[in-house]
Amino acid sequence: MAARRTTPPGSSPDAGTDEPPACGFTLDDLTCTEHGEHFCRPRANHAIAFAQELCRHTKDRWARRPFILAEWQREDIVGPVFGEVVWDEEWESYVRRYRIVWIEVARKNGKSELLAFIALYLLVADGVEGAEIYGCAMDRGQAAKVFDVAARMVKLSPVLSARLAVKDHIKRIIDERTGSYYEVVAADAAGNLGHNPHGVVFDEVLTQRNASLWDAMRTGMGTRAQPLMVAATTAGDDPASFARSEHDECLRITDDPERARHRFAYIRNVPEDADPWDETNWPLANPALGDFLSIKALREEAQEAKNDPSKENAFRQYRLNQWVQQAHRWMPMHLYRQCTGTVAPAADWLRAELAGRRAYGGLDLAAKLDLTAWALVVPDGLDGQASMLWRFWLPEAAVTFLDQRTNGRISQWADGGWITVTPGDVIDYDVIYADIAADCNTFRVMAAGYDEWSGEPARQAIQKRTRLDLSPIPQTFRGMTYGMTELMALTRSRTWHHHGNPVAEWAFDAVEVRHPPGDADQLRPDKPDRAAVGKRIDAVPTAAMAVTRWRELAAKHARHGGMIIR
Repeated sequence: MAARRTTPPGSSPDAGTDEPPACGFTLDDLTCTEHGEHFCRPRANHAIAFAQELCRHTKDRWARRPFILAEWQREDIVGPVFGEVVWDEEWESYVRRYRIVWIEVARKNGKSELLAFIALYLLVADGVEGAEIYGCAMDRGQAAKVFDVAARMVKLSPVLSARLAVKDHIKRIIDERTGSYYEVVAADAAGNLGHNPHGVVFDEVLTQRNASLWDAMRTGMGTRAQPLMVAATTAGDDPASFARSEHDECLRITDDPERARHRFAYIRNVPEDADPWDETNWPLANPALGDFLSIKALREEAQEAKNDPSKENAFRQYRLNQWVQQAHRWMPMHLYRQCTGTVAPAADWLRAELAGRRAYGGLDLAAKLDLTAWALVVPDGLDGQASMLWRFWLPEAAVTFLDQRTNGRISQWADGGWITVTPGDVIDYDVIYADIAADCNTFRVMAAGYDEWSGEPARQAIQKRTRLDLSPIPQTFRGMTYGMTELMALTRSRTWHHHGNPVAEWAFDAVEVRHPPGDADQLRPDKPDRAAVGKRIDAVPTAAMAVTRWRELAAKHARHGGMIIR
């Protein structure tokens, strides 16, 4: 597996030409003669040979056998990541094209083993003195999962065990020959700003609360010639998370590699609208299926999920690698997105487009420190369907709290006008009342429902400014079932449009529902588990209340011979 360069790292282009020198990387008498940006087969083979000749499997029936890469691992990931190179004028050498690698596959597709091999390769086979390799995860226990695999690979390899010292108690592997090491770090960016990584293996990015650790490692790589950060993860369950934003960016890069030529993405998800029980779809998220991943386990979990709907989201997330919300999500988000209609280019655009039309409202006047929402459904909306629009208000003091839990999206939405931020530590109700009054002047608001928790003072304050017919709607199973059921019927029939309101999508993707014992027909919206403190659902009950008032008055209209009852 010995590799050598025929062109030294410090060599420069031939005098009098602008063309970089030939690559000159040699492995087993195969020398790369390509110039400039290219795929260097010897370099790719060098990494592949390291895995297959020096590393060992560590578990079950494959334990102690050579770590033979599966075809998809070899050709779709390892080959391009280590083989694609560019000429670097600053370093006057060929360096890897990719610096950030994103691998997203379902569980049990060998992510830990792949990360372990990459960490060891960067530690001892990349030709770097003083290499710092870090294994990152949400906590030390998670980060140790990859480290433990790497440590076991070292112990099972005569060559690696002779060269490397494994310090299990401090989770560190040391290469004294080059002064390099691989160690575990957890998500505490304040303590990780002094690192100078040559390599980072990031396990299960979906668990990261924010981008702090990622950014600390990413910005620490600036002085290295060809640093490599490799993230491997399963799809997550938080649409406002750092991992989701990286997933979305990687999809954009997959569609347009010129967007970020230094980034590589290998993403395998079963489409949301695909049949989750069709076994022919499963390999889309499970490239190891039929190799080292048994289909038997997937069949058993699929049967359990079909029998118990509460397990379906877990099957979708972990086995189909689909981005879900929580274990009991109410809204199928692929159906919700099919109800987008014309996307509103700005927060107030819909108000101008729909001014003067009939509308029905729903108000959820939240606690002084939380999000307040107001929804209006316009039956005669754009695109020939009902249109829903919202207002959201939040006190200034709550913005930082929610920004930390939504990867800064609250501030982005506020800057875009989708959320109105009121000064101070508590919500300014006068701003809310004034905005509702403005909507009543813009639209013919026929009626509105409100959460009776808001109480009589809120109703009186609004009615001082408007002639709005406000009626309380209990936030109980009896009070919310009708509106929620109608809202779902509109969604399944694609007869309403939300026009891409980002705050509303955040809420619909978070909302859960509860049913009373023994009655699956009644339901009410419910907040996610309190551990998910960065989630809000206010757009959903307000939309359901607006639909309730719309349907109620439509029924009165029919009963009274077509005369609209205010």
